[in-house]
Amino acid sequence: MVNKTIQQHSLPATSLGNARSLTVVRYGDPTAANKAYLQAGLHADEAPGFVVMHHLFDLLDQADSENNIDGQILLVPVANPIGISQWRDETLMGRFDFYNNINFNRRHLDLTDRIAERVKDRLGATPENNVALIRKVAADILGSMAPQDEAAYLKYKLLSLSFDADIVLDLHCDSQAVMHVYLGTPLWPNAADLSAQLGAEVTLLAEDSGVTPYDEACGRIWWKLAQKFPQHPIPPACLAATVELRGTADVSHAKARQDAQNLFWFLQRRGFIKGTAPEVPPLPNEATPLRAVAHLKAPAPGVVVFLKAPGDSIDKGDVIAEIVNPLADRQEHRVTAVPSTIDGILFSINTDRYARPGRILAKIAGKIPIREKGQDLLTL
Repeated sequence: MVNKTIQQHSLPATSLGNARSLTVVRYGDPTAANKAYLQAGLHADEAPGFVVMHHLFDLLDQADSENNIDGQILLVPVANPIGISQWRDETLMGRFDFYNNINFNRRHLDLTDRIAERVKDRLGATPENNVALIRKVAADILGSMAPQDEAAYLKYKLLSLSFDADIVLDLHCDSQAVMHVYLGTPLWPNAADLSAQLGAEVTLLAEDSGVTPYDEACGRIWWKLAQKFPQHPIPPACLAATVELRGTADVSHAKARQDAQNLFWFLQRRGFIKGTAPEVPPLPNEATPLRAVAHLKAPAPGVVVFLKAPGDSIDKGDVIAEIVNPLADRQEHRVTAVPSTIDGILFSINTDRYARPGRILAKIAGKIPIREKGQDLLTL
């Protein structure tokens, strides 16, 4: 019995004769209580996730043909039909809305306060009932909304598809990077099997990054509501994560096939696919606070030569890169060193080798927080 369905959801037209649609592929029983949701390409210029989806379809098609889907699994293989059309000078842009320059993975809907107002006198002593109530109220709130702006509607529609999911995985990539994962702090260590299965060398934890990316719109409401109503048991009912599939150039069938297999095994282990997944691999490194990430910025203009590579362990003071200025009159002025400000793991560097003062060149995951609570923790 094959339970795969494909639906098209229209977005509001932005101009005459111009309307886009969002494709949603569903496996399993749409009425099943357990639900997983995966999407790729919210930043449409980040290609690895699209190829991972291609290989994940193969695995899920086979499982579906054998009637092994247990629950429902939703895939949105191209989560940003707006961004995927943003070509300029032979380059796909896809990260910011051209109309208002808002990042497609920032400022997603935060339903927390509206949900809290409606459930404050209705929560009880049973976690399962509280979860069901919160999801019902969220559905009612979303059902009353109808954004007219195309990008706002896209964000609304994506949340409408995933707000009641137990697992939400948003596939991205960084510039030149190792595999890493962003998670809500309350999800750790219960979500350690995700990072371990993917082989994530860095896992970054935050209760609130300050900019409401998509994964936080799905997951953060649970611990925020638990904080608002400590007298009622409200579990973190959605394991929502941003998965950074290495760097923009890490596009190959071999890597994507392995990533898809790892996601398949993760879903299988979590009960969405019948069968027995292999034993969870060892976790490469323990999770660290997002507030402990150092953004190394260029102190001078020039051309960047990196001396360290993503994945390297770094000591404070290690020179990560040198900035070369061939116009300087003396040798000692032609090279500016960029030292690390912390101990940690270098997990991302800029693929563009040009520097201007203040531009972020590299990211290092440390263990000791260096930014205050309430600060925006993500880059543009």
